[in-house]
Amino acid sequence: MMIPERYDRNRSSLSEAQQRKLAASSVLVLGCGGVGGYVIEYLARIGVGHITAADGDVFQPSNLNRQLLSTETNLGENKAAAGKARVRAINSTVDYKAFERMVTEENAEDLMRGKNAVVDCLDSPRAKLICARAAQAAGVPFVHGAIAGWSVRVHTVLPGDGTMEWLCASSGGVEALTGNLPFTAAACAALVAAEAVKLLLGIGEHSAGRLIEADLLTMRFDEIELR
Repeated sequence: MMIPERYDRNRSSLSEAQQRKLAASSVLVLGCGGVGGYVIEYLARIGVGHITAADGDVFQPSNLNRQLLSTETNLGENKAAAGKARVRAINSTVDYKAFERMVTEENAEDLMRGKNAVVDCLDSPRAKLICARAAQAAGVPFVHGAIAGWSVRVHTVLPGDGTMEWLCASSGGVEALTGNLPFTAAACAALVAAEAVKLLLGIGEHSAGRLIEADLLTMRFDEIELR
């Protein structure tokens, strides 16, 4: 299979075999808002072949400051559905599926079955915990991202990893108090998308066992070992 010209700038960092592996990979993105919209963009541009995006929410005016998929013309529309048009416009070879409902205990594990990685861009602690447990049950790596004001948090939870309960119970919910900034969402998305791609290809080092926290206001990055 010929590698399309669109991936020429990937070549110095990814081999042709790795590019083909990405094309055959399937990722579930949970939440298509501030972080999730950018994650969808990055995965589509690098060439992940199968993306399922889940979000039952619709765009509101307050989303316009940071959510890549939101525009003044699609307010009131479903966020996951908006991702389909975006992906089609930038990489029509990607198989994109929109799950236009909230992820619950009843549907989470089915959504994750057959996926190679799950990227968590949710803002609800309860939803994060439900999805992390479902990923564990499905045996799928779970890449967690969260933002609050100028701060970013990233962590990868591997199947059988005991950090899952603590991580998801202690994350999310603070965005409503601290606000969300556009570059914070984009920075978080870049980190979790990189984590997902490394997991798909089995390369590099990921953050399993470590919590990565960044403060963009001070440009300080902290690494917390998790046991």
